[in-house]
Amino acid sequence: MVTAVIIPAFNEETTVGQVVAAVAGMGLPSVVVDDGSTDATTEVAARAGASVVTLPINVGVGGALRAGFRYCVDRGVQRVVQVDADLQHDPSAIPALLAAADSGLDLVIGSRFAAAGYPVPPIRRMAMRALARVVSRRVGVELDDVTSGFRVISEPLLSVFAEQYPAEYLGDTVEAILLAHRSGARIGQVGVPMSPRAAGEGTSPPRAAGHLMGLTLAILVKPRHRIEPRDGTERHGR
Repeated sequence: MVTAVIIPAFNEETTVGQVVAAVAGMGLPSVVVDDGSTDATTEVAARAGASVVTLPINVGVGGALRAGFRYCVDRGVQRVVQVDADLQHDPSAIPALLAAADSGLDLVIGSRFAAAGYPVPPIRRMAMRALARVVSRRVGVELDDVTSGFRVISEPLLSVFAEQYPAEYLGDTVEAILLAHRSGARIGQVGVPMSPRAAGEGTSPPRAAGHLMGLTLAILVKPRHRIEPRDGTERHGR
């Protein structure tokens, strides 16, 4: 199966080259999607050996990932590993994620909470747990890290994401899981090591917790619709 690693990046010149090099060390090609950076992200990624998709403006991580998925699908890639550009995700965990995908899962989520020790402020962690419970009930699979961006997406789900991947804040993680479920995808998770951001600025804990709780409420009231294949057949009759 043709596999590539997608790395969305916005002003990550200090770390993206290290991520690309680490991925190359795993024997995999990288596709960096430069989401309208104003620094040297594109140049650093290209020098490190990545293929680079450069967006003229910043569209957010969801839009950048959709562009990356389309780029890969158009080039015959059948499976992608999604990895952040800020050194949060350890490429040494990629084989474990791919092994889970090989077992028959269409979407594999790398969970940072499989082992104790990942630092999360208490209010944000409480919000993350509440959201994970709601999403787990909705998709019928026990998940504890639904906002993780360390994932494997395989065909036919990859083509669905190339067309419909959510672009709003947190849609690229949580809503993508719900979209995968509505598409009939098989979903699971694997414990992975994860580190805090090595560079750049993340969302403040109070604001992040507020977003998470708002999203939880939105999911609770959102109607459930299954996406039917265009030809009327089951997506996973393979």
